[in-house]
Amino acid sequence: MTLSIIVPVYNEEKNIDLLYDAIVQSLKDVKRPWELILVDDGSRDNSLEKLRELVKKNPDQIKVVVLRRNFGQTAAIAAGIDQSKGDIIILLDADLQNDPADIPLMLSKIDEGYDVVSGWRYDRKDAFLTRTLPSHLANGMISSVTGVRLHDYGCTLKAYRREVITGFRLYGEMHRFIPVYANSIGAKITEVKVHHHARKYGKANYGLERTFKVILDLFTVKFLTSYASKPIYVFGGVGLGLISVSFVSLLYLAIRRLVMVSKPSPFASPLFIIAVMLAIMGFQSILMGLIAELLARTYHESQNKKVYTIREILGGQPKKSAK
Repeated sequence: MTLSIIVPVYNEEKNIDLLYDAIVQSLKDVKRPWELILVDDGSRDNSLEKLRELVKKNPDQIKVVVLRRNFGQTAAIAAGIDQSKGDIIILLDADLQNDPADIPLMLSKIDEGYDVVSGWRYDRKDAFLTRTLPSHLANGMISSVTGVRLHDYGCTLKAYRREVITGFRLYGEMHRFIPVYANSIGAKITEVKVHHHARKYGKANYGLERTFKVILDLFTVKFLTSYASKPIYVFGGVGLGLISVSFVSLLYLAIRRLVMVSKPSPFASPLFIIAVMLAIMGFQSILMGLIAELLARTYHESQNKKVYTIREILGGQPKKSAK
């Protein structure tokens, strides 16, 4: 199987040559064709000039994709995937904190039959309070919500079979959720410990604020992977819950009126207004779920998208006629 290595680049001029040398060194014993796709995500230093020089050295194996402006890491990765041709796709950061020497290990796991191999920065060399601790908290939250248990969603170094990575679009900070999408179509996922190095050149382009974006994206990912084909389950569930609370509140008011005749009319109680509002919101939520169901069916049927994915088909081939 052919191999595509995709590297988003943003202001990494001092790391580019070192990165290329490290990738070539790591692949010297890998007996399969490979290509390196470097995506310049609107760099403001001399990264693009370095990339131009690099592609001249090896135009057959290196492709440079230049984006018009800085769109972010997820968009750069998506552009690289669209331009790649490999059966196996490996994502890698350009800052040399991920070690290209771990690529053969990840390929060996792919050869064992896994569809996704996720890197785990077991001995991470980042600032604890601003990067490592928030990452640990985010990883625990993502694992709990999605059910895909990984120690390090934030590690860019991952290997994928092409068929589990090209059936959806990436937005926001969603590149880290690719294993979740892959799991939703039945991909076999494993995790391996990889090396992690302190940054030597340049500075980190992301800070603590990225954690909040990841949390917001998590809501979207959970909905798309769990309820995209049956949105009535979430909207209808919320609607029935609100209607149930409304019914209990109205029942309480009615019983209180019958038992305690001296109490004022239930219609004058603020609880009555709240109960009515909850009932209205519940019905609206159910109606939204029905509309979402229609949209989901339009999405699948208009584009002939299947609600299932096939790993392989065994047998059933037509027999050749005897001559």
